[in-house]
Order: sequence, then structure tokens, then C-alpha cells
Amino acid sequence: MFEKNPYGKLIAEYIQNTEYPKQPADLYDPIKYILSLSGKRIRPVLVLMGAKLFGKENLQEVVPASIAIEYFHNFSLIHDDIMDRAPLRRGKATVHQKWNDNVAILSGDALLVKAYQELGKSPSAHIPDLLSVFNKVALEVCEGQQYDMDFEKKSNVSEDDYLNMIKLKTSVLLGGALQMGAILANADQQQQELIYDFGVNLGISFQLQDDYLDVYGNPETFGKQVGGDILCNKKTILRIKTEQLLDEESKEEFQKLIDLDTIEDADKVSRMKNLYAKFEVDKYAEDIKSRYMELAYNKLDSIAVSEAQKAELRMLADTLMHRTR
Repeated sequence: MFEKNPYGKLIAEYIQNTEYPKQPADLYDPIKYILSLSGKRIRPVLVLMGAKLFGKENLQEVVPASIAIEYFHNFSLIHDDIMDRAPLRRGKATVHQKWNDNVAILSGDALLVKAYQELGKSPSAHIPDLLSVFNKVALEVCEGQQYDMDFEKKSNVSEDDYLNMIKLKTSVLLGGALQMGAILANADQQQQELIYDFGVNLGISFQLQDDYLDVYGNPETFGKQVGGDILCNKKTILRIKTEQLLDEESKEEFQKLIDLDTIEDADKVSRMKNLYAKFEVDKYAEDIKSRYMELAYNKLDSIAVSEAQKAELRMLADTLMHRTR
């Protein structure tokens, strides 16, 4: 999606041209491996797009900050995969699976240090403000991950709690990436806050879309197992809303699907989807996703630059919201 555009190429070339020490191999090889898996690289692209939005011409000065965001994101993925015991990342073995947990922890730590090294290559006048945003966002991502783990032990999670969790775990990094680009383009504080809010609301909408696609996506284009969230009893917006609406008859069926591990996978997904359909939570999920998308566009509308300068971000948002995977 983004790898072939000018921003994606800048990021890919920088990563490909970065040299790492050969030893210790078990520290640096996992870093090279996780970065080689690429992914969409939405977050580092947003740093560059945030700078371009506010008229920054020399994007080479922005690349180190975008790489810092990419390094941080991949550091968090390495550690999240250990916590989730995930076997695959982007279709390939996760770092802890390919090496082991200890190697994954340490190489993830090293990648975080490298993120700060990259940030330090930014124009010196902007480094304090960049660090302030980066550190705030990085800590919030950790808070979001902790809330997500806490939810596994809670019998009931409210809709507000869930939305706050995905805001912290996923969305603030999108907002922070855009704000860091705005800082490097000398945007004032009000404009920085508007572009940050645009990114956060876009990120929440993006995650709600992901919840929806996990259940209703096309298996051929989604790229992941459809119904995976249902099979692992993940508390998504669809499940949370269904629990709020359950009648007495449906409560028994719902609890069976959550508690029994003897139900065939396809049967469990089908029966849970029947409950979702009964309470029309698919429509609710679509509606709430659209509300956050509208909030995002309202923030973008308020930014004091020309419509032509906003066109790329509008196109990006439209692409993310009409994706099938």
C-alpha cells in the first residue's frame, strides 16, 4: 500500500542502507529480521506526511524521526508477540519463535535504544519537543498493552474502557507520528494538536474496522484467519456490545460459546455470528467506526493549510477505511 510511494521508498532505502554490527549475531540478526518483514509502515509514513502537510520540503531531515517511530513500533511488536505467545507475524515466524524469548526481549530492547539514536539525528532545535511527544506516546502504548492484558482477566469490559485501550495501544502512535512531522515543519501548537487528534481518531476507527473485518472480512483478502477473535474469546467492540444486549435465552448460548472448548471452530464462529446478527452489533460497529472517522475528518478540516495540502491525508484515510484486509 505504502511501500511504493515516495514516502515508503525513503523509509525502505534508509532501513536497507543501515548497517549493524555482525556480533553479537543473536542481538542484531533478530532486529534485521523483524525490519525485513516490512508491513505497511503506516506509522513512519505518517511522520513524513505530517511534515509535508505543513510545507516541509526537505524530508531527509524528517526521515530519522520516522525511523524512530518504525523502530519503536517493531520493538513493541517483538515484545507483544512474546506476551501473546504468537507464532506468526506478517506471515513469518515471530522473533521469539525463530530464536527464543530471551533473545527476543534483548533484541527488542536494543531496537528501542536504536529508536532514540535515530531521534537524536533530528535537527537539534526540535529534539526536546520530539522527545516530549515520543516519550508520552511510548508510555501510553505500554499502558494500552497492560489494559489489553488486564481485560483477559476481567469478566466484563465496558465500551468506554475498550475504546480507551485501543486509543492508547494503537491510536496515539498514529497521532504522535503525525505530530512529530508537524514539529519538524515548525507548525504551531494548535495545529500540532489538530493533526494529533486527526491521527488518534483515525486510529480508533482503523481498529474498529479491524474488529469488524476479523468477523466479516473476506478470507481470501483479509490476510488472517476470519473469526480469530471469536475463537480466542477476545473482547472486541462486537463482543462487548453483544454482552450488553443479551436476553436470558441468549445468555446461555453466549456463555456456552465462551466456556466450552469442545465446540468445533467453524461452529463456534457461526453461532457467535448468529448472536451478533440477532442484536445487530455489526451495524453498531460500523456506526461507531463512522463516528470516529467523522471526528478525524473534522479535525483535518480545521487545520489551517490548503485543501490541496490535505489531499494526501484524505486519500490515506479513505484507503484505510475502505480496505478489505
